[in-house]
Amino acid sequence: MAEAAVPEAPEEAAGNTRLGILLAAAMFVLVVDTSLMNVSISAVVEDLGTTVSGVQSAIALEALVSAAFILISSKIGDLFGRKRAFVMGLIGYAIGAAAMVLANTLLPVIIFWAILGGLGASLLLPSMQSLIHGNFEGAAQRRVYAQVGAAAAIAAAIGPLLGGFVTTFLSWRVGFALEIVVIAVVLSGIGMVKDVAYTGKRGIDFGGALLSVLGMGGIVLGVLVWQEGGERVGVLVAIGVASLLTLAWWLRRRKSEGKPVLIDPILFASKIFTLGIQGQMMQQIALGGAMIALPIFLQMVLEYNALQAGLAITPLSLSMFLVAIIAGRRAGNRRPAGIIRWGFVLLVIGIAALIPIVPRTDSGWWLAIPLAIAGSGLGLLVSQLNNYTLGPIEEERVSEAAGVNSAAGSFGLSFGLAVAGAVMLATLAFSFTNLAESSEVLTPDEAAQVATALEEDAELMTNTGLEEQIVGQPPDVEAEIIRINTEARPFALQVALLVPLIAGLIGLFNSFRMLRLPDVKPKADLEGYSLG
Repeated sequence: MAEAAVPEAPEEAAGNTRLGILLAAAMFVLVVDTSLMNVSISAVVEDLGTTVSGVQSAIALEALVSAAFILISSKIGDLFGRKRAFVMGLIGYAIGAAAMVLANTLLPVIIFWAILGGLGASLLLPSMQSLIHGNFEGAAQRRVYAQVGAAAAIAAAIGPLLGGFVTTFLSWRVGFALEIVVIAVVLSGIGMVKDVAYTGKRGIDFGGALLSVLGMGGIVLGVLVWQEGGERVGVLVAIGVASLLTLAWWLRRRKSEGKPVLIDPILFASKIFTLGIQGQMMQQIALGGAMIALPIFLQMVLEYNALQAGLAITPLSLSMFLVAIIAGRRAGNRRPAGIIRWGFVLLVIGIAALIPIVPRTDSGWWLAIPLAIAGSGLGLLVSQLNNYTLGPIEEERVSEAAGVNSAAGSFGLSFGLAVAGAVMLATLAFSFTNLAESSEVLTPDEAAQVATALEEDAELMTNTGLEEQIVGQPPDVEAEIIRINTEARPFALQVALLVPLIAGLIGLFNSFRMLRLPDVKPKADLEGYSLG
């Protein structure tokens, strides 16, 4: 006779509840961290005496490190302990946050927040998923997955507003200090976590790991180096592309030899999985491009403070949050591929509507409706893409497939951040030069000086800051320089918004290919595999 399920003891239930709250708090910090950085760009630039391109590069680098190492970090957690990986990830994140609190230059931000914090994120996501699976069962497990997922969604929705409030009325450093406090509280309860033993094959594909890091890193770093005017950009990008192509060969060879592989290439035999990964990347490229270009525009063109910038971006994040919840609950028997198609349609409409508005607006509120439309599209995508991608994967491979899905999303985010920021700043430099050289007010020498000065300091030049630097110039020269600065910036944002627009169009085209494939019933329980 089967034994009846034994209800949890009150003490055990209370412990499980506390542990669930701590895990949700860790996820909240993980998600809200980048939102805080995005809306605080102008404050960080001013306090550290750096450039917008430098801060934008740090944001993109953090996402890149997380993407490049998430697959190998998952293997490390399997072999050396998921609990240990979780603690190491929290400590890495805390060190990154501490660097933000204490930094006086951009260098410690790059080393500790972007690189070490990115490594921490790559350890946290897979280990958290495994620990939830191993520390909870049945209804308690479903409840904790829901709590952690809700924490991530709420952080994404209110992150810009929360970060803007803290930065405006206190300091962006206080925001990162609060992250340290939350992480300390989570670590104080780590004794409640029991480790989850790994029972699979042992072994790490170091060659595959190296190729994946070189592949993703070469492409994104090439873009960032180009943005900063560095050399050998083509070499870096070529190394990235060649490494990814070599990785595909390497994985097939290792698999045929029966050796451990970083990613089982058989996953990509599923057209649904492959198309889902592509859709995930396009969604994240669009999100990353929008979430770097818009805060820069709001803070450096409209001269918004962090709170105003956060409020202006809220229609995007809040609509994404609400639509994702509604669509997830009310999808019914509608085809996931059809919902994904409409998600990309709304995303394209929203971004396309922003482009003509940007040069004409003097207030962020004019952006609210297009942002809400784009956010609704992203919400539809968030509600469906994960389950669509993992649906055809067998139970024993779904964890590995979820890791690939998370890595693809993080890589897309870092690529979108890097490319949109680089395109925006390159367009600024090009526009400054052309407008200065075609000016009928400036002499050739003045035009050359203005073009050089604005090209070098484009990311810092709000009109207010520029007026302070050109005090003493003849009134007509001052007015002409301000005009050049004013005209160049909206055009640069328009060009940068082409990045999320093109990603949305590629995703839309991709969705029609999805519609031609039959729907599949998920072969595994996918609850909890969307945490990344």
